[in-house]
Amino acid sequence: MASLFINIKQLVNTRERSSLLRGKELANLPVIADAFLLVEEGIIAHYGSMKELNNIVPKLPNEVIDLTGQMVLPCWCDSHTHLVFAGSRETEFIDKIKGLSYAEIAAKGGGILNSASKLNETSEETLLSAARKRLDEVARLGTGAIEIKSGYGLSVEGELKMLRVIKKLKETSSMMIKSTFLGAHTFPAAFKEDHEGYINTIINEMLPVIAAEKLADYIDVFCETGFFSPEETDKICKAGAAYGLLPKLHVNQLNSIGGIEAGIKNNALSLDHLETVTENEINLLANSKAVCTLLPSAAFFLRMAYQPARKLIDAGAAIALASDLNPGSSPSGNMNFVISLSCIQMRMTPEESINAATMNGAYAMEVHSEAGSITKGKVANLIITKSVPSLTYLPYAFGSNLIDKVMIRGTFI
Repeated sequence: MASLFINIKQLVNTRERSSLLRGKELANLPVIADAFLLVEEGIIAHYGSMKELNNIVPKLPNEVIDLTGQMVLPCWCDSHTHLVFAGSRETEFIDKIKGLSYAEIAAKGGGILNSASKLNETSEETLLSAARKRLDEVARLGTGAIEIKSGYGLSVEGELKMLRVIKKLKETSSMMIKSTFLGAHTFPAAFKEDHEGYINTIINEMLPVIAAEKLADYIDVFCETGFFSPEETDKICKAGAAYGLLPKLHVNQLNSIGGIEAGIKNNALSLDHLETVTENEINLLANSKAVCTLLPSAAFFLRMAYQPARKLIDAGAAIALASDLNPGSSPSGNMNFVISLSCIQMRMTPEESINAATMNGAYAMEVHSEAGSITKGKVANLIITKSVPSLTYLPYAFGSNLIDKVMIRGTFI
């Protein structure tokens, strides 16, 4: 099956090869005006200027789609989500309105422990059904590749249940899905005074089963005051590494306590959140291999200071954007809004934001050989916009749905 798109107003993020974008490179977004794009068997086969069409594609396929006035972009690569969960937490939304902090809500039994209680009472089938609906929703919003974490089980049975749900999503969805084990999300109430006991449960009871059933691609730890210390994070990362699981870590959301250093020491693929970073930590990040995954919708929802994107970019760090979809601090997987927030609140340019949500997002979950750009041989995960005046209009008109169609693996969804 072949599909030829013609008269594309702008074909966005066209690259001959993939590379992780740092510093000034992040603002370089290659675009072809008045373009064509040929998709064959779900793969990007050819693209270029309309002037080149007859030479490159002398025989037109049966399906020719005229996109006059419309743009085509690679689908978003959302590299940090908690898409599998048992229920919403809108009662805590009221607590936030009344002024309670994230830590205060957690201290009174809300937050992650609230989600864990609901999840452990919910069947795997119910979790899977709800997760499929969320996955379909974010796909229609333009997400073609996604990372999904566990972390709301906080027990051997609960964590394995979540990871098995993610595995089933992988097996049945056309989207690219990566799975992250986040048993170290917080300490269950039974282990509140026995941190070593819970960490031993993670290492000795959870990880061996996860490895045996191939349930996770990565390991994560919430390294934060009142949660897991840098030393505990280091221990868990090393245990995960023994099973081939690279770290993708929650660090510096509320406090700077050494999580960045622990992540770099353990060769973390990505260091996520980073709302609170020092100048020294920015320099460490700029000189590390880790992708800095920023989650502006979480800062928006929690009314926190936004991540210092400009300082990180100017220092030469590699920046990705993700939604942090979860029921407590970012109940939205809309990457279009994330891109608008990054421009409006973090002063990233539209070009930087799109690159961070596509190419660098793909690197933050190791799908860059298949996704993240318009490149020959990559999977045809495409966003087709409605007729829009310019690329800048996409983040500018933040309240409008500007997506006309989404293609995943060469098929419209």
